[in-house]
Amino acid sequence: MATDNRINFWRRNTKVPGSVQPVYGAQHPPLDPRLRRTYPKDTKPKFNNLKSKKACSFHEFACSTNDAWDIDDEEDDNFCGTPFSASFTPSVQIDLQNWVTNQVFSDLESKYKSLPKTRNKYKIKSCQNNVNSALAGASAKYHVGVPLNVGKTNFLSSSANPCFLSSVRSSLQKQQSLPVRPIIPLVARISDQNASGAPPMTVREKSRLDKFKQLLASPNTDLAITEELRKHSWSGIPREVRPITWRLLSGYLPANKERRELVLKRKREEYFGFIEQYYHSRTDEHYKDTYRQIHIDIPRTNPLIPLFQQPAVQEVFERILFIWAIRHPASGYVQGINDLVTPFFVVFLSEFVTEDVENFDVAALPLETQRNIEADSFWCMSKLLDGIQDNYTFAQPGIQNKVKALEELVSRIDVDIHNHFKKYEVEYLQFAFRWMNNLLMRELPLRCTIRLWDTYQAEAEGFSHFHLYVCAAFLIEWRKEILCMVDFQSLLMLLQNLPTIHWGNEEVGLLLAEAYRLKYMFADAPNHYKR
Repeated sequence: MATDNRINFWRRNTKVPGSVQPVYGAQHPPLDPRLRRTYPKDTKPKFNNLKSKKACSFHEFACSTNDAWDIDDEEDDNFCGTPFSASFTPSVQIDLQNWVTNQVFSDLESKYKSLPKTRNKYKIKSCQNNVNSALAGASAKYHVGVPLNVGKTNFLSSSANPCFLSSVRSSLQKQQSLPVRPIIPLVARISDQNASGAPPMTVREKSRLDKFKQLLASPNTDLAITEELRKHSWSGIPREVRPITWRLLSGYLPANKERRELVLKRKREEYFGFIEQYYHSRTDEHYKDTYRQIHIDIPRTNPLIPLFQQPAVQEVFERILFIWAIRHPASGYVQGINDLVTPFFVVFLSEFVTEDVENFDVAALPLETQRNIEADSFWCMSKLLDGIQDNYTFAQPGIQNKVKALEELVSRIDVDIHNHFKKYEVEYLQFAFRWMNNLLMRELPLRCTIRLWDTYQAEAEGFSHFHLYVCAAFLIEWRKEILCMVDFQSLLMLLQNLPTIHWGNEEVGLLLAEAYRLKYMFADAPNHYKR
């Protein structure tokens, strides 16, 4: 049965696995569960005309959402405008919600004033339906979401009269008066502090920063210095020295301090030589499809961070990705590579910005500085992709192999999760493909990705080999939530919207520690895979 479902799915989907298509339920950055709107069972809106019965298998789910798997590239062309109420501040929206609620219940109270207090099921059900319908209609009319929790109310113990309506209205007003939790910046500031609000710099952090400065200032070209730098970088790199440390660990800069300036100048000139030589060909027949896809994907890159919506930044990304694509014809540009530029760009930009990075106007920097950031981002991204290029060649064999390895690893370390996926016909490729293709960038806030990449660059084959164990640890992190989901649709929605928006350095550190434990146990011990 499961085999037939998989075969039928790939037959219906004419696109060969090789590029990241818009995925049903995907959000970027990850959703914050504390800000989700809750609906009662009776009034929960039905999106995309989904069947009321939850899909219990992949086949049923795919049939009920067949339009979600084949979204065209031009989907943004018909994107609707922002709802009227979305432009209001939270306090104004709450006032508007209160006003709508009062209007609805005032009308209903006058309607039911003449009814006697009765427990007649028909009248109670009528009242329930009228409440739900009136609130839903008002929400649609005024574009205001009214959070309800009346779906589970025991109407048989209430009366279909104004007393019941007043109690529900009081409950709603109490919900709407709750404070809105502020979202911490998606790009960490100087201290890279956790969501809990750690102090800017502790004595230990100051000592680590001094150690990094000492290593970076050493003129010695001995490999021992580089290894020492990797050792200290594994547990995180201080923001002040992260740009130069990333250049060194990626292999972009030489260890010899005296040669660094010369190499930087030569590589930056070489990059802009590529721009002059190739960038004008983006409109040629041979390259126009590549450039078109890049041009479409760039605005989708971190859409909620203002930095990446600036025209100057988007032009930089277009040049970087186009030049890389035509210099690597074996793979060319594949959707998802655009995400891999952003950590390098933010890190190298932070070298010149002491304020809030995510809202900084890049055009305010000197032109020479902008050019240096662009060139350094290109070369470091190229070094990263050199180690995982088989992820992006035809049919993406690198990703296919890693997903298969993840499945085997999870079957050994947590058989309950593995069997749970099998029971509800969830294939690892359906969620782990994006984890491998985007290096978990769609699952974690950008500040966490930067911290994660500190370790990846310090670890041998961090982006290829060690990433597998990070993905396994990341999956096991959500063990409790996964086992609570009892149908295919809920499982896939959870795995594509894991609640990591409030993660910080502490959570990433624990994730990496668990990944290292798994690597130590399984990487060089193949007998552990045997049953």
